Amino acid sequence: MPKMRAILVRVARKAILERMGSCTSYIIIPARLASTRLPRKLLLRETGKTLLQHTYEAALRATRPAGIRVATDHAEIFDEVRAFGGQAEMTDPQAASGTDRVAEVARRLPDVQIVVNVQGDEPELSGQSIDLVIRLLEEQPAAVMATLATPIRSRRQLQDPACVKVVFDVHGRALYFSRSPIPCARQWDDALLAADPPHFYQHVGLYAYRRDFLLQLASMRPAPLETVENLEQLRVLQAGHSILLGVVDEPTFGIDTPEDYRAFVAKWRAKTQT
Repeated sequence: MPKMRAILVRVARKAILERMGSCTSYIIIPARLASTRLPRKLLLRETGKTLLQHTYEAALRATRPAGIRVATDHAEIFDEVRAFGGQAEMTDPQAASGTDRVAEVARRLPDVQIVVNVQGDEPELSGQSIDLVIRLLEEQPAAVMATLATPIRSRRQLQDPACVKVVFDVHGRALYFSRSPIPCARQWDDALLAADPPHFYQHVGLYAYRRDFLLQLASMRPAPLETVENLEQLRVLQAGHSILLGVVDEPTFGIDTPEDYRAFVAKWRAKTQT
């Protein structure tokens, strides 16, 4: 049944793409077996499906991509993807990052122009968000990269280094990403969190790249700002490239800890029991 469902989804997507005209975007999900804070997290299955399958099925809801592949370093993940009817490819186990893994698979897809990097631990990512980040590049042919942001309405979240913040200009281009609160209020007032338009934005870790730029990015050396903040996207800004930013009002959080996973399972069970 899972394989048949995946086939039907691909047929439906093909029909949509034919109506839309030529589409050359593709989703690649980097999926590494090892994880420090939550061991083997992509294969956790307290809901009856692995975390990776939840993410894959969330990505299937996007209408603009021509397809999805998982880029993995381990046969166990490869076999799991094939078992639920998805497509997977093995990549170099020594790849330094998920971006390198995505670029490795992108090299095998010469006809694809836009590559979307969806993290394997983002089971609540919406199809609309994926379509938006693709559309940003479709509408601005000179741009090489796009990502998303969502408003921050909590001071705890604003001050959490695990929550990456972003500021951008009036043209929707990222100015800087940081683990620190940006902008930093000289005099704090809780009313700042309720401002409309918002002052503070969380970066949503979803990326779309021009394929040629992605291959170039994978060969670029880490930049000083990237090293200090441990944020790979700063390599792009420090090299002088622009990153387009779309805004969505749907905060999503990756599954990094046992607490994150328990919260996801609880939400999933509540949703399926209503």
